[in-house]
Formats: sequence, structure tokens, C-alpha cells
Amino acid sequence: MDVGEISVEGVSRGFRVHAREARTLKDLVVQRGRTEAQDVWALNDVSAEIGRGEAVGLIGRNGSGKTTLLRVIAGIIKPTAGRVRSEGRIGSLLELGAGFHLDFTGRENVFLNGAIQGLRRADIKERFDEIVAFAELENAIDRPVRTYSSGMTMRLGFAIAAFLDADILLLDEVFAVGDEAFQRKCFGRIFAFKEAGGTIVFVSHDASAVERLCERSVFLDGGRVAFDGPTREAVTRYRRVLADDSNPSERGAGLREWGSGEASLGGASLVGHEGSERLQFLSGEPFELRVDVAADGIPPPRLQLELRDDAGALVAGHAVDLRALGWTNGSGPRAVRFKMGALPLADGRFHLRLGLTDESGEHVYHWLDDALVFVVYPGDDARGVIRFAGTWMLEENSPAR
Repeated sequence: MDVGEISVEGVSRGFRVHAREARTLKDLVVQRGRTEAQDVWALNDVSAEIGRGEAVGLIGRNGSGKTTLLRVIAGIIKPTAGRVRSEGRIGSLLELGAGFHLDFTGRENVFLNGAIQGLRRADIKERFDEIVAFAELENAIDRPVRTYSSGMTMRLGFAIAAFLDADILLLDEVFAVGDEAFQRKCFGRIFAFKEAGGTIVFVSHDASAVERLCERSVFLDGGRVAFDGPTREAVTRYRRVLADDSNPSERGAGLREWGSGEASLGGASLVGHEGSERLQFLSGEPFELRVDVAADGIPPPRLQLELRDDAGALVAGHAVDLRALGWTNGSGPRAVRFKMGALPLADGRFHLRLGLTDESGEHVYHWLDDALVFVVYPGDDARGVIRFAGTWMLEENSPAR
């Protein structure tokens, strides 16, 4: 094998799971006959060949075996059956911050974690300043890690792993690290590794990140390879699997778009009273929402809207049956417009989610979690999320009877 190559041949991995672990003699007596173990297969006859310099995505639902496969490739766990071979040094970004000692300072943990990753002390010392600068922790590096936020800890873990002299990088949801600016920096570092000829295996629920980084993807379903080929086709198949789930659990791991694809949202925009597209508005001013919709050969879809604040709380929800607007089965691409005379929001940053479903609302053709993100500034003395709209009047007291 050449350096940077990975070969996965008929790999299966099973785990023995107990309904409840017996910790005491009493537990053994009480649970007798009810604690038979079950064998759960996370991977079942998985095969894949990854060449040097390839960037391959692993996508699939929670529990489909993606992280288990990464751990098998990394050598953290062994396959129950089959064989994995790789050539070259492997850098694993699977659990950022794993191996940190909470009472040690960030500086001490850099050397500790670097040693766990296989770096010599001299190499760590040489790269120490780069690692700290990348993690943006210059002012906190000599504080105990227990005083760090979870984001700070994850940034430090990524920075250490990012400076390994690896031939292969195994990445598991690394773009959940830190804020948007740091995520862009992480992507830049990973892309530079790819451009230098490194091999990448990347797990993420963020389809756009997979498409940017990987030309090829493996779609795992129930621990088996359901598809191995171009990333766009793999992502399309993955979204179809989610079409009958209105609230996939994968949302919390970065999933932002899914659906079966018979109808699609081409884009959305907010337009101010002067007719130009904007993402900033004053409270109470008129605005218009425009949504491009395409569907052919299906009954008129239902357009759903959810407006949420930065914390994810639902501010408002709405749905419109496009049949009522004159949509017919033969309609192709169309623009749907919604006008509002006065924006009823007072102040804040808001996320507009859009979805196309069948008439029942249960089957999702296309859903976009962050179709639009916009900001509303208070135009008067309004505070909070909702703007009170109405007219105050003062009446004379009625004479006593």
C-alpha cells in the first residue's frame, strides 16, 4: 500500500448490550432472568477503498455506524469481522478535548495531549505558539482547563490535532467547534491539508460542508453501505431517507437541509419597501418575503414557515396550501410572495425556516433550516421580540349611576 491509502474489507462490528448493568448482588438477584445481553451490530460487511489524497465523506442517520467506522479505521476499536489496513500516520479528530486533565492548565494539557497523539516534546515545544494562537487562547493558556468553556476546550483540542504531521485525517463533526469565524479557520486548515495531498475521511450532518470538502461520499444506512459514489448523489439519497421525519434528531448535529426532492425551494429573499433585497429592517416597516418554488408532476405542495430567534425559540409559525393560490399539478418553477404592511418584530436576530411538504404536512419534499437570517432594529421605544401594534385611546369615565 502507498502512504495515505486505506482499505476496509468486509468489516463488521458488534457490541453486546445489557438492558441494565447489575452492580450489586441485590441487582443480580432482582434482575435474574431479565438481563440477557443482546448483540447490536453497528457495522455489517462494510467495504471501501480510499486512495491517497482522496477526501471521502461518511453520511447517514444517527446510529448508522459512521463514528464506529472512523474508530475502527483509527484503531481505537477492533472489527468483529473483516480487516482494515492503512499506511501512514493517522490523525484523529473524533472527540475534541478527550484526554485533557481538568486541573492542569491549558499549557500543560497541550504537552499532555500532544504526547497522547504521539508528538515528541521537542515537536510540541516548537509548535506551541502556533497551537495557542490558532486556538485563540493566548490570555487563558495558563488557567486550569476546568475554568474553560466547552468551546474553548474544543478549540484547544482541534488546534493540537490540526498541527499533527499526519498522512490521514479522520474528522468527526469538527465544524461544530466554536463560532462561525473559527469554523471557517478550521475548514481552511483542513482544506490546506487536502491540497498538500493528505487523505481525509469526514463525518458530518452538514451536507454543504461535505460537498465543499469531498468529491466522493459513502452513505451508511443501518450499518451497511447504501451508496458509494459522487457526494451530490449520496447527499440526495440521505435527504430522501429523512423525508418522512418532520423533526430529525440529526438537527442537533448540524443537519440543515433534507427532503425527498419532488419539490424544491430555489431560494428566498426579504425585500424592503423601496424594492431592494435586505437582511436588516427597522421594527414596524413594511416588507415582502419572496420564495422560489419548483415542483412538477405532484399535487400542489404546502409551504411552511417557522420564525425562530437566536436561541431557537419559536416566534411564529405559518403554512399556506399553494393550491389555494392557484398552483396546479403542472406548474413548474414559480415565485411565491407574502406581503406584510408592518413588521411585527421589535428587536433581535431571527432565523426563517422554510419547508415544502405534501398536503398532510407529514412528507417533506424540501426543508431549509436557515433559509434566511435577518436582523430587526427597534424603530421606536419597542423592546423584546414582538412589537405591539395598535392604537391607544383615552375615554372619559362614565358618570356613576
